Amino acid sequence: MDSFSSTDKLERELKQAQQFGRWLSDEERLALEEEQAQASRVIEQQQHRRKRLVILTGVCILLPPLWGFAAALSFYLLFPDSAKRLAVIAGSALIFVSILSVILMGLLITIAANILF
Repeated sequence: MDSFSSTDKLERELKQAQQFGRWLSDEERLALEEEQAQASRVIEQQQHRRKRLVILTGVCILLPPLWGFAAALSFYLLFPDSAKRLAVIAGSALIFVSILSVILMGLLITIAANILF
């Protein structure tokens, strides 16, 4: 069993050497393996998050008061990049409108105070 794993490791290193056109140093090989492990962890986390969101969407569909939330989750699951851009635009617009309404309310209160006093 041990000779099989060392043979497998040598074959894997040979394939890497053929791919890169040279033998990798130990540090380069470890960095490459760490990068591949990190990429697989990220993919696994994304799949887990997506599974949880699908379940949450299913629960929201079953409860009529949460249908709007279910629609938003469905949009996010179908179009994640577009949904993120839309959320940034909507958030920016909300902040802008909030600041504008505070300024407008301040002006109205100032005008009302000048009229009354």
